[in-house]
Amino acid sequence: MNHADLVFTDGPVFTADAARSRATTLAVTGDRITAVGHDEVRELIGPDTEVVSLAGKLLIPGFQDSHIHAVYGGVELGECDLSGTTGPDEYLRLVRAFADAHPERAWITGSGWSLESFEGGLPTRQLLDSVVPDRPVYLLNRDHHGAWANTRALELAGLTRDTPDPADGRIEREPDGTPSGTLQEGATGLVARLVPPTTAQERLDGLLRAQELLHSLGITGWQDALLGVFNGQPDPSDAYLTAARSGALTARVNGALWWDRDRGSEQIPELVARRAALRHGRFRADSVKIMQDGIAENFTAALGSPYLDGCGCATGNSGLSFVDPAALREYVTELDWLDFQVHFHALGDRAVREALDAVEAARRTNGHRATRHHLAHLQVVDPSDLPRFAQLGAIANIQPLWAAHEPQMDELTIPFLGPERAAWQYPFGSLLRAGATLAAGSDWPVSSPDPIAGIHVAVNRLEPDADHDRVFYPEQRLDLTTALAAYTAGSAHLNGYDDAGTLRVGQLADLVVLDRDILTAPAAEIATARVEQTFVGGARVYSRS
Repeated sequence: MNHADLVFTDGPVFTADAARSRATTLAVTGDRITAVGHDEVRELIGPDTEVVSLAGKLLIPGFQDSHIHAVYGGVELGECDLSGTTGPDEYLRLVRAFADAHPERAWITGSGWSLESFEGGLPTRQLLDSVVPDRPVYLLNRDHHGAWANTRALELAGLTRDTPDPADGRIEREPDGTPSGTLQEGATGLVARLVPPTTAQERLDGLLRAQELLHSLGITGWQDALLGVFNGQPDPSDAYLTAARSGALTARVNGALWWDRDRGSEQIPELVARRAALRHGRFRADSVKIMQDGIAENFTAALGSPYLDGCGCATGNSGLSFVDPAALREYVTELDWLDFQVHFHALGDRAVREALDAVEAARRTNGHRATRHHLAHLQVVDPSDLPRFAQLGAIANIQPLWAAHEPQMDELTIPFLGPERAAWQYPFGSLLRAGATLAAGSDWPVSSPDPIAGIHVAVNRLEPDADHDRVFYPEQRLDLTTALAAYTAGSAHLNGYDDAGTLRVGQLADLVVLDRDILTAPAAEIATARVEQTFVGGARVYSRS
């Protein structure tokens, strides 16, 4: 008998396999699962087998994140981090402290401030001037669709009252037209292009820092949602390739190559060449990221009808479609024919429909190919479009942490959508009932990368630390098994790892041990679970002890 290298005993084991969802014992030989069952699996234990007694702890498939920015999330961990607070005074204290600690930095950069911290979501340059007047300051907000800059940064960028807004963004202004310090969407690039680019070593360090964090949260693979030059920063692909070649990349990563929305189909041969070059070990780049709209909070998410104003009246603004819808259909059809997966950023209902129309055009021309196109974020979805996901084979790529009542939602979103459209937000339950395949991710560093926190919100539609009991559209809650499957089997399917995401014989031994069985605990306690151990291909990459 060939003995196993690793055996988990005394389950529970959640397999995410419909044929046998629960077991108590699992064996691993090499990088594959070789047995799943009960006491009979113990026969594979030999003198050199490592035995892990679960003793009531839950063994599950490794989490995969379907939409994340791991390299720059890791880079930002070494910058001015404002994500731990929502207080404007505390933001300023942290900026001042970071500037004092880094006198060698020509620019003070960072991220993590929250829109609800400021009236209308619009911080001013004068606030930053009060703590750092002599060096340029450039701080991305928590969702990374806007930035806060001081006067020095705006001056260096040459922004004045006469500077026009770019086509894909907006410069917020003071009454006389002077830039106020907040930049939205494409306008962030007017300043970002001056920020010193990260070095190759900084990007590699960022990736490895991120990988360590993600493994500690049970994440064994992900799709990096933006590989390319963006906002003046270099393409992070080199970090993945370097780590893969050296063996330092222990996660399984599929990258989404950035679609330059200022160009057209002439960039497709370049994407083909990059796909061929960016492939080594556990890293590949088989997806193309098309950002079709912005976000609701700054009124750039593309809606089917105008945003409302503070009085509830229709404005003249329905958001932005960054790629012409007719051209989008053409591009997606060509990418699909070339076996690219298309990863859409689509928040507003108009952007969702434009993306689905593009997938439909590709299916009509090319037939149904195994390209697994997916729409990320899906904040506002017209109910008439829900069945189209299953019909077209388009995957619903959800970010569950956002589906809750919190200040940014209640103060900066719902009033400007109105009650009907507000009820269309994050329709996870409706998508499931309409037959859509669900995959789940975080969009880190926009929000926490912790899958357990995301699962908690998907099930409860309440933030883990909520100080209220107002459930966010309770009919859209997912059951726990479905939420777990979205973060494991669903995201593995989206990422093209058909031999991961479930615990079946022959599958990759990408595994996570949780410190408790969340399947038998109250739903309100899901977020209290912690990862004890993480394995990729049978190798332990994280241990809490």
